[in-house]
Order: sequence, then C-alpha cells, then structure tokens
Amino acid sequence: MSAGETDFIRSLRTLATHPAARGLTDDAAVLGDLVLTHDMIAEGVHFLTNDPPEDVAWKLVAVNLSDLAAKGATPLGVLMGYALTGDRAWDAGFVAGLEAVLKQFDVPLLGGDTVSLPAGAPRVFGLTAIGRAPASGAPSRSGAQAGDALFVTGTIGDAGLGLAMAQGTLDGDASLLAAYRRPVPRLVEGQALAGQVHAMMDVSDGLLLDASRMAEASGLAVSIDLDAVPLSPAFRQAKGESRADQIKAATAGDDYQLLFAAAPDAPLPALATPIGRFAAGSGISLFDADGPAPLPERLGYLHA
Repeated sequence: MSAGETDFIRSLRTLATHPAARGLTDDAAVLGDLVLTHDMIAEGVHFLTNDPPEDVAWKLVAVNLSDLAAKGATPLGVLMGYALTGDRAWDAGFVAGLEAVLKQFDVPLLGGDTVSLPAGAPRVFGLTAIGRAPASGAPSRSGAQAGDALFVTGTIGDAGLGLAMAQGTLDGDASLLAAYRRPVPRLVEGQALAGQVHAMMDVSDGLLLDASRMAEASGLAVSIDLDAVPLSPAFRQAKGESRADQIKAATAGDDYQLLFAAAPDAPLPALATPIGRFAAGSGISLFDADGPAPLPERLGYLHA
C-alpha cells in the first residue's frame, strides 16, 4: 500500500477492534457465520469513462463476490450505493448489467442508497456483499506456514491487457477485454478450497503485491517462480512469455483469481498452479530459469 493508504488504514485499526474486523488485514469481516465485504469502484480509477455501463455494473458486483470467494463463502445478497449524474440512458444500461450479473451468480439485491452528483462528475459506486462462511471457517490471508506452496487459480495478466485494449493501445483477443470488463469471481473454487488451505485471498491489485501481502500478514517470506506464473494463450499471443512479459502479467492486477497457501502435496479439490513457496523470514523474491530476478519498481496497483 502507499504511505497515504497505509497511514489511513493504520488510524482506522484503532477503531476496528472487534474480532470480526480481523484487524483490517483481510479481504472481509467475519461475524459469526457471516462474511461481509465492501468494495468501491471509481470512474477513471477502476473503470474507464467509455466502458459500457452494463460492464461497470457487472464489475462492481463481481469484485465484491470475489472477496467472498476468497473466504469460501456462499453469497446471500448485496447492498448497493449508487451515484446519479442525470444520464438516464447510462443509468438504464447499468441496471440492465446489474440484473445480468445478479442472475448469473444467483445473488439478490437487498437494498442500498442513492445520491445525486453534478452532471459530469466522476461516477463512484459502492457495494456490500454478504455471504455465509463455510463450516470449516473462513480462511484468512494470515495463515500461511513455512514450507507451504503458493498456488493460484486460472491465468494471470489477461485483464491488464484487456485494459490496454479498452484504452486503444493494444490489439488482442476478445477474451482479454472480457477479463478486464467482466471478471468472474471464483466462488465454486473458493468454496471447495476453504477447508483445505492455510491462507487465501483474491488477486485484485497484482499477483506480486497480493502475494507479498499474504506473506507479510503471515510473518513469512515468499519466493515466486516467474516461469510458473500461468499465462493464457491469448496473453502469449498478444505479448509473449519473456521475463518482462511475466512481470507485466504479475503486476497488472484485476485478475480476481484465488491465491492460496497449502501444503505442497495437499490434494486440491480445484485446479490451481503452484507458483512459489513460503519460508521463514520476510519479503518477496523472484526467480526464473536463469536464476534470481530483480523485483520490479512496482509490485502492483497502489491506492494514493
């Protein structure tokens, strides 16, 4: 996190003393058997002005459901905060997209709030998602153990290239653009893995940054094999698989895959790729077939 975000959250931790808050170090709060999370998305930060409103609605719901997935939770419903700016056609498109995503994941809209902003103001939306924790308990991001392997579901980096396509700076397969605009929360995988993993979180701000957060929360060091980071055929076709391409994929963010720690030989009930290892110590290190690799200047997306 940036210094500004770190300092602000540190000040909030003095208020968030209830055990359900998990010290504000996790993806969600866990209150009894309920899992609660709240994410916001802002125009110009999390989505582009020319992104279709249907896709903005989808992304708003999906990123929150991804936090539930990281806790192995079953979604129960959502509450939405919506900013009206006077563009009724845009609002109608958003509602259509909201209907589609709620039907896709069988999640009811339970309520929320609306406010009015001046015409032309950047749009900002918030969503609270509520889920039911698995019987095994909701895994935190702080439970990794020395000797654990680091695994990730799916592929990494597609959404980053999709953003470049939406910005008009890259030609690529349509699946890349879909990965950016309509991410798919890994709810089924999260529910299957919850009882088998030692720690789990979703990849939202970049694989390297989120892996370093898990290691820090667990009081461990983590090493990552760049050659093992799973890249899709569409990514390889659009970019390649050089060390620079691997770094680009691992720092881009918006993947919404599941990142988890488990014993290297653990029988996993979901498909995932081992990409690293936890050990005593602190910090993150990278390597590939050529040996140790330098850390990039930026591990992922940092809030101001």
